Amino acid sequence: MGCYSIGTNQVDLMTAKQLGIPVFNAPFSNTRSVAELVIAEIIMLMREVPAKNAAAHKGGWLKAARNSYEVRGKILGIIGYGHIGSQVSILAESLGMKVHYYDVEKMLSLGMATVCNSMEELLRISDVVTLHVPETELTANMISTKQLSEMNPGSILINASRGSVVDYFALAEALKSGHLAGAAADVFPKEPASNDEEFISVLQEFDNVILTPHIGGSTSEAQENIGSEVTEKLIRYSDNGSTVGTVNFPQISLQPNQNKQRFLHIHKNMPGLLNDINSVFTEKSINIASQFLQTDTDIGYVIVDTESDLSKIIIKELKKIPHTIKARILY
Repeated sequence: MGCYSIGTNQVDLMTAKQLGIPVFNAPFSNTRSVAELVIAEIIMLMREVPAKNAAAHKGGWLKAARNSYEVRGKILGIIGYGHIGSQVSILAESLGMKVHYYDVEKMLSLGMATVCNSMEELLRISDVVTLHVPETELTANMISTKQLSEMNPGSILINASRGSVVDYFALAEALKSGHLAGAAADVFPKEPASNDEEFISVLQEFDNVILTPHIGGSTSEAQENIGSEVTEKLIRYSDNGSTVGTVNFPQISLQPNQNKQRFLHIHKNMPGLLNDINSVFTEKSINIASQFLQTDTDIGYVIVDTESDLSKIIIKELKKIPHTIKARILY
């Protein structure tokens, strides 16, 4: 199954696994697009462009240098230093920003980026904070009243990760009080199912907030890359059984089977299953040319290459093995 996106929230991954269905996504293809949007929002918010733009549309003329700053020399705090966060780091540093980051995992600093020992430390020192973390129980409302109060007065918050990561009601209060100078949000806890459905957010009343309809990765280049990446993974799985890049399955990298029959067996991870699989071949005096096995806590995935001419008989026998989920053959 292919998810033509970074996220896989739309799929019950455990159910798919138990049915023997590997799920593939595209975790890298829209990295640059999201990073560019974040950089653009930083520049616009530091220059108060959203508020000045809104005033100009209503006939106002807010020409002033007060509260308008260059990004050069400012501190950017990145929470989540993965594929997107590190790309933002590189682009921001090229503009002269001082990059600090925090991640729960130990990450390699790129360029002159400096790691922070805690999220609280990062919040206290940053002029702009941008979030690039996954949606998990640990990240739910990780930025709320307490964390917002720890941010510098007049600082900016950007969320291009997941809508559940920020308590937007708390953010609205921080904006009303003037504690934050602005914010940008590309993701929301509840998003319209289509372009025809009304969008509602507590942040809509603020002219110093950039609201975008989850378009961080919505560029022609990203969509082309996503289509290619996911499709290539599906073809490799279909043609040779490779599961590299799956998010819910044991991962095995395989070369195409040359002049051999390849049997693929997905089963519950139970003791003795590999012996049962091998017995199907040895009982018929079939030589196993190569074999691969990878397991996780729930399932096992076995690939067997042989020179057998008994493919129909073998596949029937493999499917009869107790705790088998799926079995197929590649010629």
